[in-house]
Amino acid sequence: MFWTPLLLIVLILILCYHINHLLRDKKFDKIPGPKEIFLIGNGLDFLKDSVALFTYLRNLTHIYKDLCKLKIFYLKNILIYNPEDVETILTSTKYNEKGYLSYFLRPWLKDAILLSDGTKWHQRRKILTPAFHFNILRHFSTILVENSEKLVESLRPETDKSGTDIYPFIAGMTLNSISETAMGTSLDNETKDIGTKYKEAIHMLGTYLLYRVQRFWLHPQALFNLSPVGRSQKKLLKVISSFRDHVIKQRRENGTYKNLYTDVKDDDVVIGQSKRLAMLDLLLETEEKGKIDIEGINEEVDTFMFEGHDTTACVLQFAFMIIANHPEVQDKILEEYRHIFGTSNRKPTMSDLSEMKYLECCIKETLRLYPSVHFIIRYCKQKLKLKDYECPVGTDCVIFIFDLHRRSDQFVEPLKFRPERFQEEPTWPPFAYIPFSAGPRNCIGQKFAMMEMKLAISAVLQQYRLLPVTKPEDIVFITDIVLRPRDPIYVKFVKR
Repeated sequence: MFWTPLLLIVLILILCYHINHLLRDKKFDKIPGPKEIFLIGNGLDFLKDSVALFTYLRNLTHIYKDLCKLKIFYLKNILIYNPEDVETILTSTKYNEKGYLSYFLRPWLKDAILLSDGTKWHQRRKILTPAFHFNILRHFSTILVENSEKLVESLRPETDKSGTDIYPFIAGMTLNSISETAMGTSLDNETKDIGTKYKEAIHMLGTYLLYRVQRFWLHPQALFNLSPVGRSQKKLLKVISSFRDHVIKQRRENGTYKNLYTDVKDDDVVIGQSKRLAMLDLLLETEEKGKIDIEGINEEVDTFMFEGHDTTACVLQFAFMIIANHPEVQDKILEEYRHIFGTSNRKPTMSDLSEMKYLECCIKETLRLYPSVHFIIRYCKQKLKLKDYECPVGTDCVIFIFDLHRRSDQFVEPLKFRPERFQEEPTWPPFAYIPFSAGPRNCIGQKFAMMEMKLAISAVLQQYRLLPVTKPEDIVFITDIVLRPRDPIYVKFVKR
């Protein structure tokens, strides 16, 4: 009796050994990386809390110069953080497909522009691109100015406090802004409560995503749905869907989109009538033409409500923190603002924003140090020739933007906040700095985000002196969809 189970175990181990041998890839094995364990690969290294995992991944980029491999059970990953290989991947349409991680986002974002590929991605990109053209953004600037002023007002009770957790204030502003501009729907008092729940739900989804990724037995959707975390995620998705449905319903009932038209000619956009055209208007208009259904509209609204508020809010909290720690930078931003406006109290225009060159450098430098989208994943459907290695078919290429932006061979004093580096001709190659990604799948809303950040920062600095509470060295990062600190970021506001 004793020998039967022992023999069975031996046979299973022999079978596993042969399966492992068959699954080995010589080209993948040539790539440097941490030592693997039989069958598990680096899976045990990956079972860390969100802070330890972030630190572990950063350590890998210090040990291995340009790239390294990481095998998590049967999943092959190549971590890339050198400009040459990044350019090879992002400039080619062959590697546009999202990686394995996108599978875990699909219960939420389904097959939206962020996750889709091929014909569907091209179709959605074509539909949505006009919504973020300069001529459309010009119509949105009034809303963004108003919301920046509301942000200033919301901070008045915070003046002279020892410190303020700034993220809730900023996230409220960015959520209102994306709702009123891209969705054409104002968030009234009735919606504020569900808006707060919506923001909390997005934060929790990032936590659940990491929890699921780390536990391979929860990867199958059916098993995950049965787990406590799967059931909790389902409740969060209901909160998000409820908020989204409210936004779409309001705009559909408004019917404004029926009186509008757009014409795209020679990279220009002409707006019919004299009204704003929201991104949601374009989607509803496209639905009437039979080129998208309600599921497609839901996918894109979910995507842009998330990306349009959370990523920008994350950058802005780091921007306020880092500016508070550099009083000389504050003075230069304010000096530039006064040079543009003098003693006038007029509202900023698009032309004024283009003159805020130093402030733009500050935002770019913040994005270098704290890119909200701190990694990108591409799936290799066909072999990929990198600078020194070959990436086999079936591998996920994980581009670490966070580490790419902090390379000492590309940036002088890479960990130091130096906005002046963007006032000169870049000494780094184009793909060493990609805060909005690059290539065909670059961020469709990057001009919108820059405009919103300029208006928010300049409005706040006019009224308040920022004093440091949280310092850059205090920040502990967690592993999440976007770059998040473990603890709240505090800034002190003093009335000028």
